Amino acid sequence: MNTPGTIDRPLTHDPQKQAPMMPSTHEPAGSATEDFTTSGANDSRQNRTREMQLIPEALARAQMHERLQEAQRERQAVGLVTARRMQRRAERASRRARRALALAVMQ
Repeated sequence: MNTPGTIDRPLTHDPQKQAPMMPSTHEPAGSATEDFTTSGANDSRQNRTREMQLIPEALARAQMHERLQEAQRERQAVGLVTARRMQRRAERASRRARRALALAVMQ
């Protein structure tokens, strides 16, 4: 039987928060009795479980953020290389135009 509060699935794994083991007729021995309050243990365990379940999501989010930043840096680097190439091309065209103008003026 896998209902919460049994030996198979105790309400808490903390021995100090579990009810003492006493034989009972209506429930298995060692389970948390109903008069013993374990809501704090349940809440902390649920929060811990939620946090554990969210760890891969947070890790994936951090990795995605890092990849986006890397892609942005790559785009900036490619843009800078392209801009320098275009600047050199423009400077060469300007030199050719000046040379052609100088040759036209001299003749």
